[in-house]
Amino acid sequence: MRLAVIIPTLGRRGQVARLLRYLGDQTRLPDEVIVSAPDATHVELPEDCPFPLSLVFGPMGSSAQRNTALVPSLARFDIITFFDDDFVPSTEYLEQVEKAFVENDGWAVVMGTVVRDGATNAGLTWEDAEAALRETRGKKHDGPPVVDHVGAYGCNMSFRSSFVGDLRFDERLVLYGWQEDIDFTSQMRSKGRVVCVTAITGVHLGIKTGRVSGKRFGYSQVANAIYLIRKGSVPASFALPLMFRNIAANLAKSLRPEPYIDRRGRLRGNMLAILHIAMGRIEPEYILKI
Repeated sequence: MRLAVIIPTLGRRGQVARLLRYLGDQTRLPDEVIVSAPDATHVELPEDCPFPLSLVFGPMGSSAQRNTALVPSLARFDIITFFDDDFVPSTEYLEQVEKAFVENDGWAVVMGTVVRDGATNAGLTWEDAEAALRETRGKKHDGPPVVDHVGAYGCNMSFRSSFVGDLRFDERLVLYGWQEDIDFTSQMRSKGRVVCVTAITGVHLGIKTGRVSGKRFGYSQVANAIYLIRKGSVPASFALPLMFRNIAANLAKSLRPEPYIDRRGRLRGNMLAILHIAMGRIEPEYILKI
């Protein structure tokens, strides 16, 4: 099977270069790596790569950048793997992904286990990631080997290209595109299973540069959830608890916010989105006006 890795990126030149060098150590090399960015200023390429490497440029935003690379790739590759530019996969990651699709014809989406996630704290370093992967290498994961999910975590997700069809990432989910990964992969469940294979592992560094403002992100935490419920792509049983947990966390921690999270900005964004929804206005792209 032909396998491509797509890396959307924004404002992280050095990080992308390091990830590209690191992918050269995969036990199954990608048939091509495609970096999707707004323009060349966002990309720094290593001097040589043991795999074909290409760049695509287009509109800024997670959904738009994913689509810019996805659309021309569907006919060329059997498997398309998306990595965030701050995701560090185990060296066997792509080999295990290919094996999962080859052995399971009914699987539409495969993601791996995030053994450490810097998105939940101040962020992780490459050294943290490499240590975590060394620690978990060869260890048996507690629990079932395969777990079905509503949708996949966008930092690491792979699709069977033949199942994608006309589906695209929703470009109304602008900029950081909160929940655009769940929206897309949840719709893939009509074609096949969306699973986490727990033996496939990686670390999400959770780098804070290149993110949107706290107020914009807070607005998306509410507006995007309601928009996707209305769209019918994400069940309310998933989106509403996530939305309420985020609002509660922003409210509870706004008095003593973490130095790396703009809790008060997020809370202001939450409240503005709630006001707009009460007025019947469900407009994810409103964050462009904030």
